[in-house]
Amino acid sequence: MTTRPRLFVELRRRNVFRAATFYAASAWLLVEVVTQLVPVFDIPGGVVRWIVIAAVIGFPFAMLFSWLYEWTPAGVRRESEVPASESIAHLTGKQLDRMIIAVLALAVVLLLVNKLVLRPRIEALADRSIAVLPLVSEGGDAGGEYFSDGLSENLIAALSRFHGLKVISRNSSFQFRDSKEDRRKIGRKLGAAHLLEGRVRREGGRVRIVLEMVRAADGETLWTQRYERAYHDLFALQDEIAATVAGALQAKLLAADRRPARGDRPPGGSLDAYNAYLQGKFYEARNSEADFRKAIHHYQQAIASDARYAEAHAALSLTSTRLAGRFLEGEQMRMGYAQAGKAAQAALSIDPGLAAAYLARGKLRVWADFDWTGGAADYRRALQLAPGSSPIKTSLGEVEAMLGHPQRAEVLTRDALAADPLNAHAWHLLATYLMSLGRLDEAEQALSKAAEVQPGMFGNQEQLAIIGILRGDAAAALRAAGQEHAGDWRDAAMARALQLGDDRRAADLALDRMIETQAGKAAYQIAQVQALRKDPDKVFEWLERAMASRDPGIGLLLYDPLLRPYRDDPRFAAFCRKVGLPVPASVPSSVPPVRDAPSQAAASVKSRQPGSSQCRQQASAIARAAAHCARAT
Repeated sequence: MTTRPRLFVELRRRNVFRAATFYAASAWLLVEVVTQLVPVFDIPGGVVRWIVIAAVIGFPFAMLFSWLYEWTPAGVRRESEVPASESIAHLTGKQLDRMIIAVLALAVVLLLVNKLVLRPRIEALADRSIAVLPLVSEGGDAGGEYFSDGLSENLIAALSRFHGLKVISRNSSFQFRDSKEDRRKIGRKLGAAHLLEGRVRREGGRVRIVLEMVRAADGETLWTQRYERAYHDLFALQDEIAATVAGALQAKLLAADRRPARGDRPPGGSLDAYNAYLQGKFYEARNSEADFRKAIHHYQQAIASDARYAEAHAALSLTSTRLAGRFLEGEQMRMGYAQAGKAAQAALSIDPGLAAAYLARGKLRVWADFDWTGGAADYRRALQLAPGSSPIKTSLGEVEAMLGHPQRAEVLTRDALAADPLNAHAWHLLATYLMSLGRLDEAEQALSKAAEVQPGMFGNQEQLAIIGILRGDAAAALRAAGQEHAGDWRDAAMARALQLGDDRRAADLALDRMIETQAGKAAYQIAQVQALRKDPDKVFEWLERAMASRDPGIGLLLYDPLLRPYRDDPRFAAFCRKVGLPVPASVPSSVPPVRDAPSQAAASVKSRQPGSSQCRQQASAIARAAAHCARAT
């Protein structure tokens, strides 16, 4: 009956309760401070979570310390060694009381500052956010959509120059072309308080534009404006519209951007050049080989109309690089890269302050020359010139990951997604960085977001299959791989996933199929399969072949979890030096190892045994896909 009261008295005497209160108040204050700093300094959100976890883990140790030790004038001593006559626990308790009051006072001040100062500013910024939905082309000429899209893009670029105005990027805004969704839902998905929509009619020598600004929260129309000008006054009309919209949102022009706006306009004011440029941008956005070729043709027409059109040279360079790297091989690829190099150099010679020119040259350096550091330098310069550009942030994030810094890539990509929340490609890239960091659950969520934004996206299931491999879950890896698009993507995903299963014959056939059909364009992916088979000699043989064929997959090397087990091999460091990548110092301990594939000896035995029915079904699927491809060709 007396044990509990005596214990309670002893806990009070030793200041354990006060220590617990001080510890909890201090931890709360620390979390509040870090939470406020996260958006200011781009601190990863996971930092707050780890601080909370550390605080919880540290609590019992802090309490044990306060029970066993006592502060004395001579320093910290074991409580059992302090005579009762010399104890100053009561004085220490009063000091703790004062410290608790001070910490709580700071916490209250912080909460008041957050509520009365920081939050209103954040909410005010949120109120000055806008998404320009693609303007609707009304009659006039059959190809009018490229013209209305061009005007929409120009408005986005012009509004981005205003201080305190958050402008959603083209990629996300254009997801709602002809959308019948409620405006509130559109605003919520885009993270924009206002929507700008309208109609464009170009007929003869006149341009008519009707614009409407809507408050997304309730769908209320704030103002409607009608413009009609002669076509030759188009540029002045664009400036007038941007100023009107920004004025309605009480945004001020950035001090650094008070020079006259030119945007994507030709320096000579040629409307023919601008018209051709807009058609090029229209086809480039479609992302197919045929459309890239059409875009290049239109950019060349724009340059023919105005040879000093730096924006057209930069666009020609970027599109030529993307065409060559994604769709061409051999001599055609080299010619495409050569054309891109000449166009990038021309753009920089004409306008050394053009962000798009540095973006184009950076992409060429990374894809064609494996000049990762040069590409990173170009991207950084581009970001200095256009600090709000989501595409530049995404590109810089990619090359940061290539240089072995997936944490930096994550920060840049999340920043890009803030203004481009419906960019499926950026969500996909973010997933690869998270996989490299061992955060597989977050990576899976990012891939789910990419699939939500762009259902049926190529490569999403392939990455989910790799997550299954990293978890050692052969069934999940096979299931995801089987859901990838038929053809090269599925073949590569299946070849990787089958290495984890028991059916060695199916695994061997999948690899053979991949070598037969993709050796010239997917040597790096074949190296990944060899890595899962634990065959170092083949891994480095195929890496060498990837370098010889200029396989862009080499850029994955330093953040590829499938090749991480080979970092200690001297050939890995030698290969990094050969392709111009930094030699990694060590493997991050937070990254889970890839589950070993069966050894070659075991594989030879298992290949004579019946495989699982699921693996046999997947192997049959590969055979059927191969037969289908053969018939198609």
